Amino acid sequence: MFDALKSMIIGPRMTIIRTASLAAILFLGFCSSAQAAADGSQLELPKRAKVAIVVFEDLQCPDCAKAHPELLQAAKASKVPLVIHDFPIPRHAWAFPAAVMARYFAAQSPALGTEFRSFIFQNQHDVNPENLRNLAEKFAEEHQLQLPAAVDPDGKLKAAVQADFDLGRQIGLEYVPLIFVIGRGQGAAHFVEVTDTAQLGGVIAQMKKGRAR
Repeated sequence: MFDALKSMIIGPRMTIIRTASLAAILFLGFCSSAQAAADGSQLELPKRAKVAIVVFEDLQCPDCAKAHPELLQAAKASKVPLVIHDFPIPRHAWAFPAAVMARYFAAQSPALGTEFRSFIFQNQHDVNPENLRNLAEKFAEEHQLQLPAAVDPDGKLKAAVQADFDLGRQIGLEYVPLIFVIGRGQGAAHFVEVTDTAQLGGVIAQMKKGRAR
């Protein structure tokens, strides 16, 4: 489902070889799927949820843009929450400020934050550091809001994005989007990494039954 670097591709819609590393993401700045296990045991369910989809994404990542609507659809169809963590790749010039902007809209309402992410993904090819603010203002106006001059005056939104990034590094994230289905429990039984969004429904169903692995 995810694109990879051409030199590492095995075939269409197949995952890249296992040697992709976090260093490659941080310094080369690519986003693609790899057969490397991250530790999802540290991820937490939202309150009152028994199963959830958890994703680490970069708003400037084309693979994340492809996965985003499929994640929303799977969450809606399975009636489980979608938990979004930000992992803005350092080489992506506008990924971090876009994530901060998404946090601003989410502070107005969670649904609005998700809608802004969808808006950015849909317009990803046209976004750059210079017009990100203008696009955010356009989105705000379309939702009868006025974007303040400073969306993060106390730095709390920036800190939240950074905390997500740090969590991604802590669990051994090696590519984005990184997708998990998590359920109640501890250790390996608590999470399943999903690299093909077409399998999300089945994994969620099995996790609800307590036998996802």
